[in-house]
Amino acid sequence: MKILVLNCGSSSLKYQLIDMDSEEVMASGKYERIGEEEAFITHKVKEQKIEIKNPAYNHSQAIEFTLKQLTNPEYKVIDSLDEISAIGHRLAHGGEKITESVIIDENIVGILKECTDLAPLHNPAFILGIEACKEVMPGKKMVGVFDSTFHQTMPKDKFIYSIPYEYYKKYGVRKYGFHGTSYMYVSKRLAEIENIPLDGTKIVVCHLGQGASVCAIENGKSVDTTMGLTPVGGLPMVTRSGDLDPSVVTYIMKKENLTPTQMEDILNKKSGLSAMSNLAPDFREIENKASEGDEDAKLAVEKFNYSIASYVAKYAVAMDGIDYLVFTGGIGENQINIRKDICKKLEFMGVLLDEDSNNIRGEEKVISKPDSKIKVYVIPTNEELMIARETLRLTK
Repeated sequence: MKILVLNCGSSSLKYQLIDMDSEEVMASGKYERIGEEEAFITHKVKEQKIEIKNPAYNHSQAIEFTLKQLTNPEYKVIDSLDEISAIGHRLAHGGEKITESVIIDENIVGILKECTDLAPLHNPAFILGIEACKEVMPGKKMVGVFDSTFHQTMPKDKFIYSIPYEYYKKYGVRKYGFHGTSYMYVSKRLAEIENIPLDGTKIVVCHLGQGASVCAIENGKSVDTTMGLTPVGGLPMVTRSGDLDPSVVTYIMKKENLTPTQMEDILNKKSGLSAMSNLAPDFREIENKASEGDEDAKLAVEKFNYSIASYVAKYAVAMDGIDYLVFTGGIGENQINIRKDICKKLEFMGVLLDEDSNNIRGEEKVISKPDSKIKVYVIPTNEELMIARETLRLTK
């Protein structure tokens, strides 16, 4: 059974075609700058990497052209689109109405639209992707795997906000959390590596990338996480503010005469480490400048690391201890000095980093010393495989 996994951004499309009999990735790639004449696709088949410039003014055109690459005689991986059994979509926010992976129908699309205010950067793009698939591959079964559903196990005292309860009842204002697909994959993979059941384990996973969060996972279930009502909460990220004194928002809006939409744009796209450092929204550049002595960049990186370490310590309280600490995501898997500094801040908890073992990028490995009280891992995430597994389970 072959499953196509899609992750639609506002102007991008990531994809993988996975053969579920072997869980082999047959093809993968990314379409960028959708909506522009300069749009292009980077398509990977085994050792081949092909970049093709092709105008795509909407997601339908991008998906249609992407599918043609799968059957392209030069580097085809399937003879016909009929070989694709189902499509798995990464989705962000289903509010409280969606608590698990689902077969996508009109009702689900309606819920996505209802929750657009909760994920303004994500849900509109996902809806575009679903509608495009209906147009290009009519009748094909589609499954939605939501980033927020993994966190539905959080106890109420962890997800409720200390504001009038009527706002929770009327509008669903609460902590939801995100990156759930990554947390599900990484926690299960850790159990496989250690050859232990998830029951009885206390794990903290740091998913660090352009979007970043931390999650406390006890007995395989989320008990707390950093992101909140929307993906802008929690840690300071590359362009997102993370947690703030709420009055900061209203104070700036009054001073600058900003609308809610304008303020939302600032918090999502013009804040975070990029804003603090006055550098481009690329964590690698920010960290490089910090290592060169740029004071603003050093401040931004320190803010990031301190926030992560603080949440790890907090989640030791949430679970009455930690057995495993795991780094994943683009930054977590590849930024050696970030892991080193975070672990240094946690030495008081018994975290002892092995610097030689930590000198890796994108590898699955234990990076703590044998006598570390908390075992520290790097485990590359694989959200696409998790989505494919869920799609297989629901459409088999």
